Amino acid sequence: MRRTLERTRTDLAEFLRSRRERVSPEQVGLPSSGRRRTPGLRREEVAALAGVGVTWYTWLEQGRDIGVSPSFLDNLCRVLKLDAVERRHLYLLTQQRPPAELGETWCVVPSVIHRLLQDLALRPAYVLNLRWDVLAWNTAANRLFNFADTAPEHRNMLRMVFTDEAMRTLFNPWDEQALQMLASFRRDFAHAAKRSDVAELVNELEYISPAFRDAWQKQDIHGTCQGIRQLSIPSFGAVTLEHTSLTIDIDKHLRLVYYAPSPEDSVQARFEHWLQD
Repeated sequence: MRRTLERTRTDLAEFLRSRRERVSPEQVGLPSSGRRRTPGLRREEVAALAGVGVTWYTWLEQGRDIGVSPSFLDNLCRVLKLDAVERRHLYLLTQQRPPAELGETWCVVPSVIHRLLQDLALRPAYVLNLRWDVLAWNTAANRLFNFADTAPEHRNMLRMVFTDEAMRTLFNPWDEQALQMLASFRRDFAHAAKRSDVAELVNELEYISPAFRDAWQKQDIHGTCQGIRQLSIPSFGAVTLEHTSLTIDIDKHLRLVYYAPSPEDSVQARFEHWLQD
């Protein structure tokens, strides 16, 4: 463990120095003071712009074992003009965890993922973001969840589960599975900033869904999802599906959710035929 910490601190020191040296004084509104012995900003300039003492910042850049707050790290990201990938790297080096999201969950699903979804013709699959908006889906998923006929502003998996009567019928038993989904969403909610569109979704659902409000306020944490969904499809009947999530973009929190009947299940062939009707 000690060797791992020493390596991390060395990486942090080298990372901060390299990013400091690539930012010119003019880029942060400082006058150029003529020729400098080293490129970029001086340590005392970074410290002043980030709102900390030069000694403290020097200790940080030297990789010493000191604590840092998220607010300071975000100030440092601003001063050093770090992009999203670099910001994540800085958090991992200093706090061994990724940063909270900035609240922006809108993005475009890559075309290759759309092709992948269509290749899974007999397996319902869709793409979620951190907020659980359904951004893309295949024909099989639409047959099962009717995404296409849901208004775009309501096409959110959590919202559908707690406000759509068709979903309440589909997930059977609903109570147990809805609470499992809510527990999974809580883990995503913890990654989001306090003021974000993820938090706005929670506020909205607390207002329009008494079931969601009661479950959310209880703060119950249910165990890890077992990867099983029990469904009661009006035009088909009961079916048990295995499901899993695959991360397709860690920085944008995009993941693909995939459903499949168990190979040993006697209804597999009938379910696949129903998907194609």
